Amino acid sequence: MKASWEKIEKNTAVLDIEVEAEQVADALDRAFKKVVAKVNVPGFRKGKVPRSIFEKRFGIESLYQDALDIILPEAYMQAVQETGIEPVDRPEVDVEQFGKGQALKFKAKVAVKPEVELGDYKGIAIPAADSAVTPKEIDEELERLQQRHAELVVVEEGAAANGDITIIDFEGFVNGEAFEGGKAEKYSLELGSNSFIPGFEEQIVGMTKDEEKDIEVTFPEEYHSEQLKGQAATFKVKLHDIKRKNLPELDDEFAKDVSEFDTLEEYKQDIAKNLEEKKKQDAEVQRETAVVEKAAANANVEIPASMIETELDQMVGEFERRLRMQGMTLDLYFQFSGQNVDVLKSQMREDADKRVRNNLVLEAIAIAEKIEATDEDVNAELDRLAEQYQKSVEELRSIFEANGSLEGIKQDLAVRKTVDFLLANSTEEKEKPAKKEPKAKKAAKEEAKEEAAE
Repeated sequence: MKASWEKIEKNTAVLDIEVEAEQVADALDRAFKKVVAKVNVPGFRKGKVPRSIFEKRFGIESLYQDALDIILPEAYMQAVQETGIEPVDRPEVDVEQFGKGQALKFKAKVAVKPEVELGDYKGIAIPAADSAVTPKEIDEELERLQQRHAELVVVEEGAAANGDITIIDFEGFVNGEAFEGGKAEKYSLELGSNSFIPGFEEQIVGMTKDEEKDIEVTFPEEYHSEQLKGQAATFKVKLHDIKRKNLPELDDEFAKDVSEFDTLEEYKQDIAKNLEEKKKQDAEVQRETAVVEKAAANANVEIPASMIETELDQMVGEFERRLRMQGMTLDLYFQFSGQNVDVLKSQMREDADKRVRNNLVLEAIAIAEKIEATDEDVNAELDRLAEQYQKSVEELRSIFEANGSLEGIKQDLAVRKTVDFLLANSTEEKEKPAKKEPKAKKAAKEEAKEEAAE
């Protein structure tokens, strides 16, 4: 096989590939074995039709598409390996010559990984880590814990209020017709959670137990359903129960109930310690993010749209997995939020662009600085994962080798080492001193205050 390539645009390459006639003949043979097993020819058992009879009856051309399906992927992947290009999308294939006794000639146009022109990435100024914990943060954490351990009490008398958990039946109608997905029974809805379309929860506020009510709302213009977006709707609602949070007192008994400490003061000290540790971790993440994003901003790279789309698909998949862990599906999320996959992707697009850009720049820095993961790094990571998942190192290694993810682990470790390199070569960002107000301006302000007081 012969393969060559040329770059026709900044991030687009065209492979020119020629496959020998012998390989074409082999592909036609494989195609015949596949097709002949499915055809019926009088006088012959299925799969036993001689090649000459088959070609006379159906023509050699009947094998071409199956043969191309066999040979094109193999030839394309071999050409990619031989030329060393790095495709980031599916190729556009143009077959120029193919037939019995002929060589296969085709061109494959494909987007390739872009070149990165690095800017300054050493000596980047990043924020200093701040892990100080304030009394307000301790109080806020105590309040969250208080909310988490609240007792739900059924409200027998009185109206529903924000923060209450309501148990409702509802059915939605547009122009008098019920619509799909607009009905539920004994649904648990926390008022003020904004999990329903705008205006719905606000109208539940004030309802009492066993009350029925028609709620009028309008679906958002960007709602995922074409039939419902922008439409006025009526929901027939019945409120079955109201449950209200009964918050426990923040005292020593609370500390004993929810922790291993005997007094609230001891518990607060432990909360402060944990918050400080978390703030240290968060600050380090922020420093890593800052140094990578600044290095990426200093670089020059033109990203193919296909790389952004691939990243968006991965991000939507990650989001869907997180929803499933919370007991929700993506379709249900769209129903409640009034969004669709296009709206979700539009919200993620900026982050997708940033993720792709950062990864490309980190990879380029690793190459420039000759940073790579060693066998010792991989072994240490396998040791860590083995302890985490309670498996032997050998078992994990065999799993990763079988699914082809060992190289991915090595790449992730190289990225980690590159981020560490950037941090080690960064500087601490100094706070800018507050600008002093000119004396004349300050005097004018004081004079204005005096005149206002008079």
